[in-house]
Amino acid sequence: MRHFPLLLLVLVPLLRCGAQSDTLPYADISAYPTDYTPGSVLSRMIDALGFRYYWATHGLRDEDLAYRPTSDGRSTIETLEHIQGLSDMILSAARRDTLGRGDREPTSDFNELRERTLRGLEEASRLFRGQSATGLAEQRLRFSAGASYSEFPVWNLINGPLADAIYHTGQLVVFRRASGNPADPRVNHFRGRVGD
Repeated sequence: MRHFPLLLLVLVPLLRCGAQSDTLPYADISAYPTDYTPGSVLSRMIDALGFRYYWATHGLRDEDLAYRPTSDGRSTIETLEHIQGLSDMILSAARRDTLGRGDREPTSDFNELRERTLRGLEEASRLFRGQSATGLAEQRLRFSAGASYSEFPVWNLINGPLADAIYHTGQLVVFRRASGNPADPRVNHFRGRVGD
């Protein structure tokens, strides 16, 4: 009984950590929209990224995060930071905000990066879902840096940050395999769920 408080000190953070990861979005995307509006298709593309990212980052270890394929290439954690920046662009467009240089609070904490990325993608997906062609045509990806301002149509969002984030999520899978921690082979990307 003397060791009970010590046991609680050890177990409570572990349980809290496990509960947090269980509440993150995109562990499963097997349910899908029933309509094919342009916004729903874009939303589903974001969901597919979220699902791939969730499983590419699930169970990463410190040695995986430190892995760097070459001396001049990005490490896994640096790749995660880059994907988080791309997800900020996607979310900014979905919110109809202007993304300014330095708007984002950088972090190198893996759990925080993972959660911010997944939750940002989830919100962006929700905001795009059901939008009409007219609504998407009015949507813009907006940037500002000092006195400089630029904006682009949603097409640039698709071939820019969205495609880039999918590409880099694939790199994470390769990096973790190279560092000795391959992704769960039961993940079925076609069905959007973990197989039996």
